[in-house]
Amino acid sequence: MSSVGKDRARTPGSVWASGGIMFAAVLLLVRGVVGILEGVVAIAKDDVYARFGSYVYAFNLTAWGWIHLVLGVLLLVTGLGLLAGPAPWARLTALVLASVSVIADFFFLPYQPWWALVGIALGIFVIWALTHDEAEVVAR
Repeated sequence: MSSVGKDRARTPGSVWASGGIMFAAVLLLVRGVVGILEGVVAIAKDDVYARFGSYVYAFNLTAWGWIHLVLGVLLLVTGLGLLAGPAPWARLTALVLASVSVIADFFFLPYQPWWALVGIALGIFVIWALTHDEAEVVAR
């Protein structure tokens, strides 16, 4: 019986990535819940968020509410899928949704600048965790 790939020592990067996937799943869950709450607030009451300055990509806050609500539900479901054992569909969906979330947070900068920046950073970490050292993580 060959042990070529089985006895290979885990590198610090692969441990980071596998722990990162679990953390990314939890971040997706949290981002999903927060997105749902942001969406409900923006849909129910347009005067909760204030826009800072003029912005080329300005949307109606009700539209932003629906975007955050739908994206939040999708992130929540995908985070649950990742926690259930990183299924290939969940990993790919999480990558796509994290990317869309980063873009949406960029467009949402005038309404909540600090939270949008935090969301962009968290989205980038989720993308990194799901793509870093994928060969070793999938081989497990």
